[in-house]
Amino acid sequence: MSAISVWAVDAVDDAHQRAGDAAGWVQNNWESWLAAGLRMLLIVVIALVLRSVVRRTISRLISRMNRSAEAVSATGPLGGLLVNAERRKQRTEALGSVLRSVASFLILGTAALTVLSVLNINLGPLLASAGVAGVAIGFGARNLVMDVLTGMFILLEDQYGVGDRIDAGPATGTVLEIGLRVTKMRGDEGEIWYVRNGEIRRVGNLSQGWATAAVDVRVGADEDLEKVRETLAAAGADMARSSPWDEQLWEPVEVLGLDEVTMETMVVRVAVKTMPGAAKPAERELRWRIKSALDAQGIRLVDNDTATATAGADGDVKLTKSAPA
Repeated sequence: MSAISVWAVDAVDDAHQRAGDAAGWVQNNWESWLAAGLRMLLIVVIALVLRSVVRRTISRLISRMNRSAEAVSATGPLGGLLVNAERRKQRTEALGSVLRSVASFLILGTAALTVLSVLNINLGPLLASAGVAGVAIGFGARNLVMDVLTGMFILLEDQYGVGDRIDAGPATGTVLEIGLRVTKMRGDEGEIWYVRNGEIRRVGNLSQGWATAAVDVRVGADEDLEKVRETLAAAGADMARSSPWDEQLWEPVEVLGLDEVTMETMVVRVAVKTMPGAAKPAERELRWRIKSALDAQGIRLVDNDTATATAGADGDVKLTKSAPA
């Protein structure tokens, strides 16, 4: 037999031996492979089912909270003032989104680590690397973390909501949108403000509870105080009876009394408690009615420069400026 024939026979025998060894190795290990595959499949299925159940539970909880808020607001105008359904809905939806994201991250992350452990992968170095990377990312993005944490507390504590007028320090305006990182507001001149939640050190909410509309009425020092009081009280009572002020004014209009007295002028303060956000319109309407009522009674207003009303020789009333003190 030639050398080539011997080499061919040896190669065939070697191939047969390798194939036999591979088949034996597969035969000896297929059970463990099947068991590991089934375990990984079971872990993935359990994780997906658990994630779906948790997300649905959170969604149902959010829907139930929204329905309860709508039910309270539907009981009457006072319920609507105490519980703003749209504001509650926006806040609960934001919290629900955060909870669903956190739940998905925890469940899927735990499932991934469990699958890696099934594959006999050492998780120690991986966890150590992830910890170091997390510390580095947290240190580099500390402002972002601060913004997100502050946004979560703003939503949880209900410091303000969509539609509220707030003074957030860096900007003042009406809240258009609340995010975990940024609060979006519209200013008095129509500008849009994007304020990072981490930059908000204090918040003045001008739309919660109630507001006060106050008007200072400056008249001459020689006017009849009782007549002025009666005129102002009548104007306030007439405003409180008319629509829509009968719902927006929460208390009767009060004539608080003299706020300032000089040799030429007197300042009488009028105030009323209103629903949130109605103070400015109430002040404008109250000034309008007070001016009309005073004109009807012949009581003259004096300007801020302490002009004095003096009667001329012919009985006409004219305005003159007094010298500054």
